[in-house]
Amino acid sequence: MTGDDYAPLTGRALSGGGMLTAVVQAALDRSGTASSLAWQPWKRGYMMTLRGEYDATYPYIRARQREQAFLYSAPLYVSEQHLFSRATEAVEVDELAGSSGRRLCLPLGWQLPVAVQSLVDQWVLVRHSPRGLNECALLLLLGRDDFFLADLQLGLHALQSTGAARSRFHVSGSVLSRQTMHLIVPRSRPDAAQLIESFDRGLQALRESGDYQRLIESFTSDEVSRRQLTTTAQ
Repeated sequence: MTGDDYAPLTGRALSGGGMLTAVVQAALDRSGTASSLAWQPWKRGYMMTLRGEYDATYPYIRARQREQAFLYSAPLYVSEQHLFSRATEAVEVDELAGSSGRRLCLPLGWQLPVAVQSLVDQWVLVRHSPRGLNECALLLLLGRDDFFLADLQLGLHALQSTGAARSRFHVSGSVLSRQTMHLIVPRSRPDAAQLIESFDRGLQALRESGDYQRLIESFTSDEVSRRQLTTTAQ
């Protein structure tokens, strides 16, 4: 089970269901595991998986409370959080603490890294929370917000959604944080450990064959994106 509108990582309208759907399906195929994919709203699908109505869901980062209820696969993808700003008013990671009053856009329900949340709590940064990341990119273009932070792939896709030239935006040269994304299986499932072990074998075979990297690159066209993935997705 996965959710929609998380382009280019997952999405019903995307080729192959998105980059990580393609990776998960290929890993399952390599492991010899028959599967079918269901799409659900994120919160509903998560709870349905927790109750055992689905065998697994993805992609999820590690979280202490979640780890009590789920087993995690090997990393599907290394998510790099970057800052996205206007090219004329570029924002870099090391400038955040001294950027009093800057407007940060982050979709409703998304959690900030602890260090950035602290700056919001101190009113160094002012958070604005629209419904989605595409709205953040548009508000950035319109000058309503100063920057947003997101995974590199998600952020680049959001910039593209505005229809504006890529040269109008700036992607931070340094990474704010790195997180791994995983397929997760509820611990309550009797064969949860075996399912994770089988999936991980398929994922490892996919990586060793070179097909993992080819799959990832087939979903990326931006030069910045390709350069980052080459160094982090090994």
